[in-house]
Amino acid sequence: MQVQERQEEIRSVLKTVDDPELPSVSVMDLGMVYDIAINDGSVSVSMVPTFAGCPALDFIEIKVQKAIEEVPWVTDCDVEFSFQHKWSTDAITDTGKAQLKKHGIAPPPEDYRPGEEWTVNCPYCGSDYTSMDNVFGPTACRSILYCSACKNPFEAMKPVVEDTAN
Repeated sequence: MQVQERQEEIRSVLKTVDDPELPSVSVMDLGMVYDIAINDGSVSVSMVPTFAGCPALDFIEIKVQKAIEEVPWVTDCDVEFSFQHKWSTDAITDTGKAQLKKHGIAPPPEDYRPGEEWTVNCPYCGSDYTSMDNVFGPTACRSILYCSACKNPFEAMKPVVEDTAN
């Protein structure tokens, strides 16, 4: 099996490893996987945390390592979180955004520029008649919003993108 085929196999496995705080949203679909290196049966995965202080990093590391080590040709796996690279909500895949909506969490706004006000459509009814109820949600990466159309409160991923204005 060639390295490229092995990398694809590892990527497929990582699509089954969900973020512990976002059930059915994989670490791949969140854009957390930065690099996969393979040397014979040894696999190294470099990941980028969504937030530096994320309390789920240890759980994610364990889940990723365990899932990869279940692949028959893998002898060992090293998982490392890199703080040299910045994660961005732009890295969330379309599949990841769809899965967020299924759980009542609005994906971050498209084309967000740092410093601008932001809003998202309601994940339940799709209305853009929403308002921020609390910038601080249940986790550091989410806020609480309210939909005036269907009257539902909901969570939204906070936009995190690189400031390209400087």
